[in-house]
Amino acid sequence: MKKVTILILVLAALAVVFVVAFGPLFVVQEGEQALVVRFGKIVAMHTDAGLKWRSPFVDTVIKYPKKLMSWDGEPQRIPTKENQFIYVDTTARWRIVDPIKFYESVNTLEGAFGKLDDVIDSAVRTVISSNYLREAVRSTDEILNANKIETFQTGEVENSATLQQLAITPTQYEKIEKGRRVLAEEMKVLVSNIVPTFGIEVVDILPRQIRYSDELTESVYQRMIKERNQIAQAFRAYGEGKKAEWLGKLENEKRSILSSAYAKAETIKGKADAEASKIYADSFGRDPAFFEFWKAIESYRRTMPAFRKTLSTGMDYFKYLYSPSGK
Repeated sequence: MKKVTILILVLAALAVVFVVAFGPLFVVQEGEQALVVRFGKIVAMHTDAGLKWRSPFVDTVIKYPKKLMSWDGEPQRIPTKENQFIYVDTTARWRIVDPIKFYESVNTLEGAFGKLDDVIDSAVRTVISSNYLREAVRSTDEILNANKIETFQTGEVENSATLQQLAITPTQYEKIEKGRRVLAEEMKVLVSNIVPTFGIEVVDILPRQIRYSDELTESVYQRMIKERNQIAQAFRAYGEGKKAEWLGKLENEKRSILSSAYAKAETIKGKADAEASKIYADSFGRDPAFFEFWKAIESYRRTMPAFRKTLSTGMDYFKYLYSPSGK
C-alpha cells in the first residue's frame, strides 16, 4: 500500500511538470515579448508581461528581449577624405520593435548581431571615408578660441608679451563643418534606412574610440617633435638675446666703474703730487743743498742698476757719487 502511494505521488509530480512544460499556460516576464508559433506560422504576439495562453503540444513560444541592447563592433581601418588611415571602434544601442519581422528575417539574436555587423560597419566606413579627419575627432571649434599657453621658467613676468609670443603652440587647427556628433547622426540615418526591415530600431551609434594608424601616429609624433624643437629654438634664441643684453649691461657698468675709479685715482694722484711738490718745495727752501743731494741719490738708485757699463764718472751728474758736498 505504501509503495502504491509513493508511485501515485511520483506520477502526479510528473503530470504537473508535463502540464507546466507543455500545458496551455506560459509566462511573459517584464522586459520580454513573445511569439506563439504553430507549425512555423505566427498565431499570436504578446508584448505585455503576464500569464498567456497557447495550444498545448502544437504551439511553440519564442521570447525576445524588449530592453535596449548593446552592439560592439571590431575596430576598422578606414581612410578619411584626405586619405589618412585611422582605426574606428564603434558601439551602438538597439532594440527589437517588431518581433514578427524579427522572427521572419533574422530569427535569433545571433542572426541580428550578424546583420548589425554588416549594416553598421558599412555605414561607419561610408561616413568616415567621405569626411576629413578633423570632422571625426572633434565636435566643436572651441580649440580655435583658446590660445594654449605653457608655463616656462624664463625669468620674465608670467603672461608677458614676450612669454606669450614664445609659448603659444604653433599648431594651426582648421575649422570643422560637421563634427563628430553630426557624423554619428549620419551613420544612424544610413542604418535606419535598412534595419526596420529586420524589426530592429537602432537608437544611436557612437564612435567609441578613434586611433591613428601606425604611419599616421608616426607623422603626428614627428610633427609634435618639430613643434617642440621650434619652441626650444625660440627659447634658445631668446636666452642668447638676454645673455647678450646682460653682457652689454655688465660691460657698460664695468666701464662706468673703471672710469669713475680712474677719475678718483687721478684726483688722488694730483692731490698727492701737489702735496709732494709742496713738501719738496718746503724742503728745498729750508736746505737747498741737502735737497739737491737727496734728489741726486734718488736718481742714482733708479738709474744705476740699468747701466751695463759706465765709462766715466767724471760727469757733473756723478758729482755727489764720491763727495757728499758735490765737490
